[in-house]
Amino acid sequence: MGSARFRMTGILYRLPRGACDATRFFRPRRDRMCVVRLASVPLLQLWRLHGLRCLGVCVFFHSIGMVGEQVVLGWYILEITDSAFMVGVALGVRNLPLLFAGIPAGVVADRGDRVRLLRISGVTMAVAAALLGALVAAGLGGVGPALMLTFFTGCARALHQTARQGYAHDIAGGRSVVHALALVALTSRLGGLLGSLMTGFLIARFGSAAAFLLVAAGYLVSAVAMLPARSSSRPREATAGSVRDDVFGFLRTIRRDRVLLHLMSLTAIAEVLGFSHQALLPSLARDVLRVGPEGLGVMTAARQVGGLAGIAFTSGLGGARGYGPLFLSVLIAFGASLVALGFAPSFPVVLLVLVAANALGAVTDVLAQTLIQLAVPSGLRGRAGGAWVVSIGMAPLGQFQVGALASLFGVGAALGVNGLALMAVGAAAALLVPRLRRL
Repeated sequence: MGSARFRMTGILYRLPRGACDATRFFRPRRDRMCVVRLASVPLLQLWRLHGLRCLGVCVFFHSIGMVGEQVVLGWYILEITDSAFMVGVALGVRNLPLLFAGIPAGVVADRGDRVRLLRISGVTMAVAAALLGALVAAGLGGVGPALMLTFFTGCARALHQTARQGYAHDIAGGRSVVHALALVALTSRLGGLLGSLMTGFLIARFGSAAAFLLVAAGYLVSAVAMLPARSSSRPREATAGSVRDDVFGFLRTIRRDRVLLHLMSLTAIAEVLGFSHQALLPSLARDVLRVGPEGLGVMTAARQVGGLAGIAFTSGLGGARGYGPLFLSVLIAFGASLVALGFAPSFPVVLLVLVAANALGAVTDVLAQTLIQLAVPSGLRGRAGGAWVVSIGMAPLGQFQVGALASLFGVGAALGVNGLALMAVGAAAALLVPRLRRL
């Protein structure tokens, strides 16, 4: 009793008058303070996890390479073909492997060591980008080698993206997965911001070959960043059976689970109608705004700044409830921002609209990944990442389509048509699929 009385006496000075039990009052207050701190800075709390720090650095350098590759590939193809349609084709071929390799890559990520897969995919992409840079420097490049090697890079990127989603979920757990994916997206956007500016500068000063070598360096460092990472100790389901059986089994799961199918479909439509606007940036920079490769780099950087703003928003979201209505609302707003981009009259206004559009796009992206991850059991996390990769693998259709529209009717008309279509799809989903509103 004496010790208990001493503990109470020592704490009662910190409690309101009338408190009769220090333990009963003090502990809940301390817990509430901890909850506030965790909710206010969830990304900083997650950054303390060794695995997520390694993954964040990996994704940062991967995005220097990935976004840099997008900038230099679009500019290089535009220079040698003088065709907005061919830029769309090139960027479409770059993303085509995501459509076909997404689910198999997800199965491999579920059955294998995700840390090792992130290392292997980084080295593979670095080799392909370095080879393309060497060919361009030697005057042996062209459309054929560029398309072939970026297609190969896309295959490795499908493996990277499925493995990193599953690994982030492993480390953070289901309750914090939206914040873990927001952290991954944050480092991705920061890397993309730096990569786009550096690539635009290198193209203007030293040519496309130097920019391709920067891309290779980014991919290589991303692989090195995962060397200190440890494989997840979370249990996984047994991996009996063949990869083929697992692929077809997950396809049956998608067919049965209507919510998962709807989420994949909306993600694919957002990719086709929304994110395809990036294929028009080289033509917008050179032919409409006349700001050259450095202007293209700044425009791509504006996309990354917008992405950072969107991620800052998602990082403040609470528990895994109410994401469905938010996802649909942001999808509609994303379409409206593309219509505004089509009417933007000057370079500064284009930059502002790009920031807004890509903030909305980033929120759409993180929420889609989160909802898909939460829709499946833990043993299918890699395959859920593969489902998302398949959805964004529909991007080539959008890039072919928007390139063709721009060639026929102009950049502004292409953006307006896609934006209005995306708004219509989002509104239709909100009205016709009530289960999405309850997620």
